[in-house]
Amino acid sequence: MSNLEEQLKKLFPDHIPTEPEPEVPQEHELFVQKEPMICKYEKRKGKPTTIIEGYEGEDEDFKILAKEIKTKLSVGGSFKDGAIIIQGDYRDKIMNLLKEKGFKVKRVGG
Repeated sequence: MSNLEEQLKKLFPDHIPTEPEPEVPQEHELFVQKEPMICKYEKRKGKPTTIIEGYEGEDEDFKILAKEIKTKLSVGGSFKDGAIIIQGDYRDKIMNLLKEKGFKVKRVGG
């Protein structure tokens, strides 16, 4: 790294290096909607799945939410066609998680 700094000093002899500001991780604010999201249980190819749909915000936010759910529950899943698909029946846990975040959730089926 110091080799690069020496080269830069030769190129810009008048430059005074400054300390980089420490990055503060920004807490991403999710869009909280008025309509409840739908949390339903389905069997796909014989396997239980939990599907969350009805999010009105940006797809990017919904993907972040999907990643968070998968990480917290340590389960696999995907984001497809505006729905989060989680492997296994985790409706209660997911609904509690979403309620903690301020979302309204409606349980459908089973």
